[in-house]
Amino acid sequence: MTKKELKEFLDTKAAQYEHPQFLEYDPLQVPHRFSKKEDIEISAFLTATIAWGNRKSIINNATLLMELLDNAPFDFTMQHQPRDLDRFQDFVHRTFNGNDLRYFIQSLNNIYTRHGGLEGVFRAHQTKDSLQPAISALKKTFFELPHLSRTKKHVSDPNTGSAAKRINMFLRWMIRSSQKGVDFHLWKMLSPSQLSCPLDVHSGKVARKLKLLQRKQNDAKALAELDANLRKMDPKDPVKYDFALFGLGVFERF
Repeated sequence: MTKKELKEFLDTKAAQYEHPQFLEYDPLQVPHRFSKKEDIEISAFLTATIAWGNRKSIINNATLLMELLDNAPFDFTMQHQPRDLDRFQDFVHRTFNGNDLRYFIQSLNNIYTRHGGLEGVFRAHQTKDSLQPAISALKKTFFELPHLSRTKKHVSDPNTGSAAKRINMFLRWMIRSSQKGVDFHLWKMLSPSQLSCPLDVHSGKVARKLKLLQRKQNDAKALAELDANLRKMDPKDPVKYDFALFGLGVFERF
C-alpha cells in the first residue's frame, strides 16, 4: 500500500472498531459502569493495571475488584480504615495479588490527598509532545510510601525501557474524545496529541506487517518508532489507530 492507501485503510478500521460494541469484549466496560470522575479514574487505573492475559478473566477480576471496593472506588480509597484492606487477602490476578492491591489503595489515597489526584500527577509532569516523562514521574510518586519491592513491577516506567502498555491504555481512556462512546475525555487539560499507542503483542504484530514498526521488541524504543509513524498520519489524534491495530490483530487475525 502507498502511504495514502495505508492511512485510508487504518482510518476506516479505526472508525469501525471505535464503537460502543467494542466495550462488550473489552475491560474498558468496567469504568463505564461509573459516572463520577474519580470513580471512573480509579476503576480505570486499577482495571488497566490488571489488563494482561485473557480478556474475560481481566473483566471478571476487575469486576470482583470493584466489588471489594464496595462499587464505590473513590469513597473506599479515601475513607477506608486499615482493617478494611484485609478483604483483599485472597484477591489474585496472575502475579498481582492482595498485598499489591492493598498498597495500590494506600498509594491512590496519598495521590488524591497530596498530589491532586492521578490527573494532577500527569499534568504536573507532561511535556508539550509526550506523556512518557509523566509516566516515569507517576511511578516515582506512586511508590513514595513504604512498600513491598514486589509491587513496583506493576507500574511501568519508560525510563527503564518499558513500552508501558497498560498506562498508555489508561491515558487513552482518560484523554481521548468521548464522542463515540468508548473513551472518556475526562482530562481536558491534556491533549490526545500527547498520547502514545498501547503497544502489545497484537498491535505490534499488525504494525510490523504494515511496516509501521521495524523494531522486534515491544519496548520503549519500539513505541517511539510507532508513535512517530502514527503521528505522520494524524498528529492531533495518533492513538485513534490503536483501535485499528488492535481490531485487526484480535478480531481479524490480520
